[in-house]
Amino acid sequence: MTGFRIVYRRPSSTLIRIFFLAAMLVVPVVVTENAEAAQQTSAQSVFRKCTNRARANCVVDGDTLWLRGEKVRIADIDTPEISQPKCASELALGNRATQRLIDLVNDGPFELQAWPGRDEDRYGRKLRVLVRDGRSLGDILVSEGLARTWSGRREPWC
Repeated sequence: MTGFRIVYRRPSSTLIRIFFLAAMLVVPVVVTENAEAAQQTSAQSVFRKCTNRARANCVVDGDTLWLRGEKVRIADIDTPEISQPKCASELALGNRATQRLIDLVNDGPFELQAWPGRDEDRYGRKLRVLVRDGRSLGDILVSEGLARTWSGRREPWC
């Protein structure tokens, strides 16, 4: 996995080796729930594509993920749909956006920043901006042609 460097001295046992190998699979996530209070919580997460039964730390599509059992909508972008695409090209681009989001959230620590003026969308998802090193992960998807900047409504992808 890129972005990680585990340095260790000669382990004295197999158990220690296993511990360090497992540590390479864990990504710290910094969550900022209230931007004004700057409250931060640390969590350890590895994200994969969501399945019907796994809804703890996973990616639903290019702009939605589950974090510790809470559904989060990435508020600053819109990506193509993969659950009900309107055409084959939307599905293909949506799958690429989903995989890229998985890669981005697993690349290292990031913050979840509250969306100004609105905590949840009409579906009950938390509205957050994912930020690493001062840059929105959504902006990265936009720059790679996998998302659009959120304009306040969905636009067609076909």
